[in-house]
Amino acid sequence: MTNCGAGAPRARARRSHGDAPAPLRRRGRELVGVAAGAEGGRVARVIRNIIFDWSGTLVDDLPAVLVASNAVFRQAGVAEMSLDEFRREFCLPFKRFYDRYVPHVPLEQLEPWFHAAFREAQDQVTALPHARAFLEFCRERRVRTFLLSSVHSLHYDRQAAATGFAEFIDFSYVQVWDKRARIGRLLAEHGLAAHETLFVGDMEHDIETAHFGGVRSCAVLTGYNEVEQLRAAGPDLIVEHLGELQQVLIDGGMSLAEPRSEGKPGAATETPGHDGEPPVPTVGGLIFNAAGRVLLVRTRKWSDLWGIPGGKIKRGETATAALRRELREETGLEIDGIRFVLVQDCIASPEFYRDAHFLLLNYVCRCRQDGPVVLNDEAQAHQWVDLEAATGLPLNTPTRVLIDAVRAAPEFAAPATVR
Repeated sequence: MTNCGAGAPRARARRSHGDAPAPLRRRGRELVGVAAGAEGGRVARVIRNIIFDWSGTLVDDLPAVLVASNAVFRQAGVAEMSLDEFRREFCLPFKRFYDRYVPHVPLEQLEPWFHAAFREAQDQVTALPHARAFLEFCRERRVRTFLLSSVHSLHYDRQAAATGFAEFIDFSYVQVWDKRARIGRLLAEHGLAAHETLFVGDMEHDIETAHFGGVRSCAVLTGYNEVEQLRAAGPDLIVEHLGELQQVLIDGGMSLAEPRSEGKPGAATETPGHDGEPPVPTVGGLIFNAAGRVLLVRTRKWSDLWGIPGGKIKRGETATAALRRELREETGLEIDGIRFVLVQDCIASPEFYRDAHFLLLNYVCRCRQDGPVVLNDEAQAHQWVDLEAATGLPLNTPTRVLIDAVRAAPEFAAPATVR
């Protein structure tokens, strides 16, 4: 993202896009680039090379970048941004972002402001869940790995050392302000076949870069852009996180399904799912606390809308056992007073990050005792809210249907204390 290390003030780069070569680093080990699972006519689709973005793809620097960006806005005399607003508005190349919000301040001034604030906040940068496991997976499968990022070299060095990720990246190109101007040279310099190469990133610009290079593209929901922004860019694949991408590659023998629509890069943005697969049964619970409020969580995979915790039923598991397990895993809460409310068909919802067909078994329940909510990495926020007030929030459609049903049937608004 920024030459500051992520998604904001990357706008400080003074070099014109595509000028001098970006700092390049190479990890000292033999490069082979042979993928497992290549068979017959599918060899052309096997992924042998992966190009990563850094910020929002391998590390979470968004909190630190927001702090530094707001420090810039304060010194420039403009209003600060909320996290949601920043995620909606930030874009690459970053110069477009700063020209829009602080056109009266030259980049020569913005850059020291941003870097000074980012250095103070950089301890907040952490490795994203599943990132290390995915990098280890690439090493095991002898996939060549590259980094193409606008992160400043000094910030990258510090973050790569802190996460230990440097040893997993064969070549690192940093301080690249416009990745579209660089990807062609990267492919040529390393002799990479476009159809064997996957670009993984969290922003529209990353997907555009993949299109420029003619390589496959995968958007992850762990960073800056929201589902609708990424979907509009037309990636070949959208995944919730790198753990899901790893499973997709394993299931596909290290290959990705070809896009279904000819002539449109990334026209098929759904996975993992295939025609003919049956609907996936899931459970979800509207949890009441002792004060009569309900718990809502916000997730990126549901377009950053508010919803209820829940998940898939495992083979051999009853629906209520699945509900208890899923709610425990996602919130840390133990529940009682389980009552079934309704079942919903959820078929290719545009609010969900990929094409899917779910059967949603919806329940109400009560937490056994009030305690702290401990979210796993599936949700980004939570809140306890009165049932009536919940209707005024931006809810995903299945949750709104459930809450309306509960409001219309008072017996569901007071789950039994024990079941």
